[in-house]
Amino acid sequence: MSCSRMCLSVLVVFAAATRLTAADSLEFKEQDSVRWYDIRQLGVEGQGWTENKSTYDRLPAKAEGKVRDAVWNLSRDSAGMCVRFQTDAETIHARWTLTKANLAMPHMPATGVSGLDLYAKDAAGRWRWVSVGRPTAQTNTQKMADGVAPGRREWLLYLPLYNGVTSVEIGVPAGKTIEKAPAYPQTHAKPIVFYGTSITHGACATRPGMVHTAILSRKYGRPIINLGFSGNGRMEPEVTALLAELDPSVYVIDCCPNLSGPETAERTKPLVQQLRQTRPNVPIVLVEDRVYTDAWLITSKKARNDGNHAALKKSFDELIAAGTKDLYYIPGSDLLGDDNEGAVDSSHPNDLGFVRQADAFDKVLGKLMR
Repeated sequence: MSCSRMCLSVLVVFAAATRLTAADSLEFKEQDSVRWYDIRQLGVEGQGWTENKSTYDRLPAKAEGKVRDAVWNLSRDSAGMCVRFQTDAETIHARWTLTKANLAMPHMPATGVSGLDLYAKDAAGRWRWVSVGRPTAQTNTQKMADGVAPGRREWLLYLPLYNGVTSVEIGVPAGKTIEKAPAYPQTHAKPIVFYGTSITHGACATRPGMVHTAILSRKYGRPIINLGFSGNGRMEPEVTALLAELDPSVYVIDCCPNLSGPETAERTKPLVQQLRQTRPNVPIVLVEDRVYTDAWLITSKKARNDGNHAALKKSFDELIAAGTKDLYYIPGSDLLGDDNEGAVDSSHPNDLGFVRQADAFDKVLGKLMR
């Protein structure tokens, strides 16, 4: 076979596998009558930096070696990331490959740890839940929706909370296309940045869209950046320096579950002052630790809550007295409710707890988002 004929054959095969449509200018791979789109083309939300070691990392590559190893390793999870897109397809598929073989935790199901979560926007502009991607292996393919009512609509797909991904694709039937969703209005483009612990990270939601950060993002129509690090949200200056590089609409600092009362007293003011050096006008919200759901009975837990709350409130009052502006406070008493039903282990919220937590956060954040 001549070189020219061989090259032509290669091009034909490549064109059959990967195509670029004029309608959406997005590449897809067609396999078994399904067009697969890599979500990187759609604009993945929930990342504050572009120079990352891996595509779906939450901290930039330069953070490795600067933050503690535990923080760096947890930052490889895709918590808070999502992608919005438009299509009129009647069927939506998803295909994703995870970085870790461990799909679940004893107190958190695989759908939350390693699954995908799909929403669609209705005619009134509300996000409505559609389905969850149930992982059974490191690489998964699933039909997320079928028999969808006719019409073009906007969709939202959340990535796993406590696992990372190396690739995520959305599939639609051959003949259908996917397009990028409209950009956020300029007034809503700046993200809310959450820095916190395992709770911010997403423990123990049954699916990624049920974390309070995601609930609030849908409510406000704004992007969020989730910098929750399980067991390692400790108000560290190395992490705070990275936070200061971002330009958010508001910072939410929710680290008290990983700190003792004395540590809270020691670290709160330096964190706020460090952020203020670079971001003098960005609102900062300090969040108390949740009240353990069994603190009414277990005296040691009540003592821990009381000491931690007092330390954060004292730091807040001293910062206000020193003239710190745009500083806000969320008490822990309402975060899980008062009926002891809001957590899986007295601390980490279940889905009910996350809804209640979002409502409590909204009392402060809602005024800042107007």
